[in-house]
Amino acid sequence: MEDNMDGNMDGNMDGNMGDPAGDVLAGVGPRLRALRRARSATLAALATETGLTASTLSRLENGKLRPTLEQLLPLARAHGVPLDDLVAAPPTGDPRVHLRPVRRSGLVMVPLTRRAGGIQAYKVIYPPAGQAPTMNLQTHEGYEWFYVLNGHVRFALGEQEFRLGVGEAAEFDTRTPHWIGSADSRPAELLALFGPQGERAHLAPSRH
Repeated sequence: MEDNMDGNMDGNMDGNMGDPAGDVLAGVGPRLRALRRARSATLAALATETGLTASTLSRLENGKLRPTLEQLLPLARAHGVPLDDLVAAPPTGDPRVHLRPVRRSGLVMVPLTRRAGGIQAYKVIYPPAGQAPTMNLQTHEGYEWFYVLNGHVRFALGEQEFRLGVGEAAEFDTRTPHWIGSADSRPAELLALFGPQGERAHLAPSRH
């Protein structure tokens, strides 16, 4: 029965070669596989993250199962990419990064890179002092680096606190409790580099 379904699906896909929607869905599987492998994640680990079964994930990657929105949304969250990146490949030969600002708890994060996994670059804009959530030091696996583009930054690291101005940079082990915010009445703009753990920590919805 499953073989027949797969055969019918393959036939439908072949018959829809001129259909843009069919072409887009045909490319979802390879992109899902590439994103998972870039993160060195197993199907079992991804199943735990998304709530989908390993069998379903395998069939999606192999193109044997037509993806639904309910399946793609948790996969996009798990891989840390916009939904658009799963259903549409970047324009061939176009090196530009199409910026999509993300807003979280008063912060604005503008992605400057788009590859899956590894170190990611963001422009981060912190709201003026007093407009951000209460200082709450956090920890997570990884290592971060930031450079102040504009304004002044208040940076707490463990029991120490620093004030950084334009042109100053800091790097630190994110297993040490830390917090970053604007030091005065103006927004602070930073160029930040961090790995997957740091990206998830910064982009996770606020619990406050």
